[in-house]
Amino acid sequence: MFVLVSCSDNTTTPPEVISSDTPVSTPTSTGTPTPFIPSPTPIPLAAKVNGEDITETEFQAELARFEKAQTEAALSVDESFETIVLDELINQLLLVQGARQANFIVGDALIDERWNRLVKDAGGEQAIMGWLAGNGYSVESFRQALARSITVAWMRDQIAGAVSETAEQVHARQILLYNLEQAQEILAQLESGNDFATLSATFDPVISGDLGWFPRGYLDYEQLEQAVFDLQPLEYSGIVETPLGFHILQLIEREPDRMLDPDAGLVLQNNAVRKWLEDQRNQSEIVILLPET
Repeated sequence: MFVLVSCSDNTTTPPEVISSDTPVSTPTSTGTPTPFIPSPTPIPLAAKVNGEDITETEFQAELARFEKAQTEAALSVDESFETIVLDELINQLLLVQGARQANFIVGDALIDERWNRLVKDAGGEQAIMGWLAGNGYSVESFRQALARSITVAWMRDQIAGAVSETAEQVHARQILLYNLEQAQEILAQLESGNDFATLSATFDPVISGDLGWFPRGYLDYEQLEQAVFDLQPLEYSGIVETPLGFHILQLIEREPDRMLDPDAGLVLQNNAVRKWLEDQRNQSEIVILLPET
């Protein structure tokens, strides 16, 4: 209202003119200055698997436990300990992620039950705390490891449980020789009409080279399986070389859908888990962040 009245009376005061020589005062802030908040220090990582972290602290703790176990058992391995441990941690995280996709979550009640059982088996709270300290665990990190172990075991069981209890199988025997010249001599005797079972008993008096029944994926060497499965009953193969020596195989009989024995079933289940992990690794984003040594 004051502005409107002044305009109507034509008595407005002209604005003050400030020349370039006139000093201008800077307003002084009376507010509290914003404190500087430093950015959090990033946690060192060993790897990332589909965006999930494996911390360097976790890796180093697991590496120390693995090295201790190898030393106590006086075992040696071909690969570096670092590679073995990191590969296993990656595999475990892939299995945990698979279990999560299948909606399997370990609850606190199950962890408490397992923890209480371990305390009892160890001989009490003091004993279990001593074991944790000796193996580089806090109670919290051990409970986390326990939850992961339960989840990994559940996912492995799901994969293994999908393996059929029956499969095409063959019953075969072999003659195993340790130099090529002798293998060629035995093959020539077979081609001359000598009986395979008689010759195999000569080189293996205990079981006559009997390999028993087995499915595909059971033998350690794929070339042996391929040679046997390509045969018809009572046919024998040519010479098949493996790191064990020189093999000549005979197919005794074949069944298209035979029940697996426990040993063969376990091998196929382990193969299924290994194949699942290979497929997951091929489909996943895995970033190794450990410095190269």
